[in-house]
Amino acid sequence: MDASLIYQNLAVLAAFLLIYSLIAGRFESRLINGPLLFLLMGWLLGSGGLGLLSLSINSDGIKLLTELTLVIVLFSDAANTNWQVLAANRALPMRLLLIGLPLTLIGGTLFGLWLYPDLPLLEMAILSTILAPTDAALGKAVVSNPAVPAPIREGLNQESGLNDGICVPVLLLLLALIAPTEQHAGTGMLAVTLLLEEIGIGLLVALVLASLTIRLLKTSYLNGWQLPLWRQLTMPGLALLCFALAQTLGGSGFIAAFVGGLLIGHRLGEHKHAYMDSCEGYGDLLSVVIWMVFGATLMPMLPELLHWQYWLYAAASLTLLRMLPVWLSLLGTGLKPELKLFIGWFGPRGLASIVFAVMVLQHEPALLGQKPIIATVLCTIVLSVILHGISANPWVRRFKAA
Repeated sequence: MDASLIYQNLAVLAAFLLIYSLIAGRFESRLINGPLLFLLMGWLLGSGGLGLLSLSINSDGIKLLTELTLVIVLFSDAANTNWQVLAANRALPMRLLLIGLPLTLIGGTLFGLWLYPDLPLLEMAILSTILAPTDAALGKAVVSNPAVPAPIREGLNQESGLNDGICVPVLLLLLALIAPTEQHAGTGMLAVTLLLEEIGIGLLVALVLASLTIRLLKTSYLNGWQLPLWRQLTMPGLALLCFALAQTLGGSGFIAAFVGGLLIGHRLGEHKHAYMDSCEGYGDLLSVVIWMVFGATLMPMLPELLHWQYWLYAAASLTLLRMLPVWLSLLGTGLKPELKLFIGWFGPRGLASIVFAVMVLQHEPALLGQKPIIATVLCTIVLSVILHGISANPWVRRFKAA
């Protein structure tokens, strides 16, 4: 890309960030929330609109950018967990992950087989897995709003933090079954190895790095080595280290980042806020860039996505395939029907699904249903940003009025 275009893109993004930072309060409590506005602005400023953003990011660039954003967001959300509320209501995220998530994966696969009868079972399972993770950042109006009951907020936050890490080994397993490797020749051994490597290594890396960081923080504080400016880089550095080291060792970097955030937030207690402001700021900044890039580069592709199957699956993924498993997983909890519907509805799809879609593009370009899979994912994300964006604040206001 020409140097002048790079600076032009930077100028446009910087100008938008500057303006939005001054008027953010006008949007965060309105129908059009942050991600939806960023998506629309990316569309308006990109090649499908005014042409001010000339982005041609390859899949490696998109993957790295979305991964880093997702890691920072997962770490921040986990570190800000209210442990007292979580401990008292741990059954909710456990039910969503152990009952709701498997039912969603199975339901999405079966619905895909019905809707795309010409595509293989494994490829429909891949589509279901890509769209199973939820995005807490996209539902920030829900998980950060005190008007929503604390157990619901914490439950949705923990679910969104862990379900993408859990889905990583499932996705890799399905891709390996389609294209077996010499290292993983047997199906049973493949499944066991991937699960142990991805989840086990991720947990171990998080535990070691979080414990080591706590020791270093204590030593640094007692010796007066800390400076306010550099202290703000501690948590972003830990988040990226958890992710990168786990990925290097063959584990799930997303699980490592989320669990690392949980552990460090728990150990720091009330002192964590002194370290977390910059981490949350970096996450918000990267999220703005991601959604604008998504709008600028992918929204012009929408004319190619005008197939009813794509949008029907997208609508089902956000409703039937998410809400019914959640409802079934919450049977016997005593929650009111509206709360069950609320939890089921606020399972937005965003960063994790983008990362998984790029993984599929890079891993196995010869998939028979690659185009329908990627197109369906894009339609689902667009629909999720719009519908969850316009419904979050109005539904939350119902809790305030109650």
